[in-house]
Amino acid sequence: MNRITNHLEQVDFIAKLADLKNAHYQNALLVSALIEVLVEKGIITARDIAAMSAHLDAAYTPEPVSEESTRPLPTDPTL
Repeated sequence: MNRITNHLEQVDFIAKLADLKNAHYQNALLVSALIEVLVEKGIITARDIAAMSAHLDAAYTPEPVSEESTRPLPTDPTL
């Protein structure tokens, strides 16, 4: 591979990473502002936010793979 192309790809990758970092910051700022307004207006409590965060975290966190789940299933003798 041409070194110039490789360097240009690296610069492009770094630029995309910087864009993602900025988007993440803007989204985090927006979420924080929304939470603050909802709590200030008494629409939701900080406890509600914490409970929902824990619920969503548990729902979207994959379960660890156990040895039993990697074992092949016995074949069905009726097939």
